[in-house]
Amino acid sequence: MDSDRAVTALAWHLRSFFKGHSIDLVSWPKGPIENVLPGFKVHRISPGPKSQLWTYVSSGAHRVSQPNSGPLEFALMSEKDNPRCVELLAMVAHYHFGHGLGVGHTLTVGEPWLPRSTCTAMLVSVPYPYGPAFEICKFPQGHVHILWLLPITEAEREFKVAHGVEKLEDLFEQRAVKYWAPDRASEV
Repeated sequence: MDSDRAVTALAWHLRSFFKGHSIDLVSWPKGPIENVLPGFKVHRISPGPKSQLWTYVSSGAHRVSQPNSGPLEFALMSEKDNPRCVELLAMVAHYHFGHGLGVGHTLTVGEPWLPRSTCTAMLVSVPYPYGPAFEICKFPQGHVHILWLLPITEAEREFKVAHGVEKLEDLFEQRAVKYWAPDRASEV
């Protein structure tokens, strides 16, 4: 896959999907992300007609070649603009480079995803809030899947390990979990 074309296609895809939103491209200047994925950026999408949340989408993770995944980018949503979301996407992309991520995987962040949060892990999922029109970025030379990083508590991660990702996602859907709220209570 031509990485430059994928980056251009992703930018167009996000501008089209989030029509009416302000979108800017930011980088994370700290840590090792630039060593493994030079030019890694994050699309920061302001609230607008499609969503009242801030949405952050990685750009560059698709260059990671892992045996069990196609080209992937990652998305994270927050009720407020916060540079921590850019940092988390850089961390996840770096982790993906070394370990490979896919739907159903969880990774521990080691600290709250945002201040005041009990969520210290991320569940990699399909982006249910935005649907398949957001998830798949097609272009003539290929496609990129955008997967959702859903902040979860350690108890929710343990529930997923014990009962499976589908049971955890069903629980979240039944309880209409406010996944964007840093201070949400654990559902388990």
